[in-house]
Amino acid sequence: QVQLVESGGGLVQPGGSLRLSCAASGFSIGNYYMAWWRQRPGKERELVAGIGSPEVNYGDSVKGRSTISRDNAKNTVTLQMNSLKFEDTAVYYCKAISMPYGRNEYWGQGTQVTVSS
Repeated sequence: QVQLVESGGGLVQPGGSLRLSCAASGFSIGNYYMAWWRQRPGKERELVAGIGSPEVNYGDSVKGRSTISRDNAKNTVTLQMNSLKFEDTAVYYCKAISMPYGRNEYWGQGTQVTVSS
């Protein structure tokens, strides 16, 4: 059974940091482009960061404040987010897209990140 399970969300103060993890099961992420997306209240889902082999991409809203990494051996992807802002409040989703043609696509259930003082 294919699964993506996110963890690490929670409540954090502005300026703080969070480390989100995505654990994959049922498939090997080594053949997948892995990404974090988020959906802020009242907004469309947007790309936060993505990592292939070896390219890395960041959305403008988090560029310079976030680092995405992958561990193919552990089948996990991690997003380190620093200098969090109120507007980073969102549900964060992990996504896997098979390379090179994107024939398979999987989403996790999401983890809530709330930035509040």
